[in-house]
Amino acid sequence: MNAPFHLSLPCLDIEATRNFYIDKLGADLGRVAQNWLDINLYGNQITFTKSGKFDFSFQNYSFEGKILPSFHFGIIVTHEVWEKLYKRITSQHIELFEEITFLKGKNGEHTSFFVKDPNDYMVEFKTFAVTKDVFKTN
Repeated sequence: MNAPFHLSLPCLDIEATRNFYIDKLGADLGRVAQNWLDINLYGNQITFTKSGKFDFSFQNYSFEGKILPSFHFGIIVTHEVWEKLYKRITSQHIELFEEITFLKGKNGEHTSFFVKDPNDYMVEFKTFAVTKDVFKTN
């Protein structure tokens, strides 16, 4: 079953959040109210609610020798979409964190990069070498 996800997160500034996801990443804007907005990120709904200052501690973990953020969310896209988004982000001089290929030559091989949004959330964009291997174990 392929079902879109919904994620609700606090944010500091509605307009800065809208600008990042809509203008910079090219996502679509959904419903909007004074204190929240919905972002359509490749068919998935992220609701950002203005909540004032909040505290997230970005604990890290190591995967294949790379230090990655434990707290992050992301989206899996086709290689073509990933390339377009990568070019879009780099052309706007948005800082990328860890553009790398993991599990090279193994089940689950994928290439990822991370960007930080205006709320300090780490957002991962990944593309799999073989799309149907997203959940393959052996």
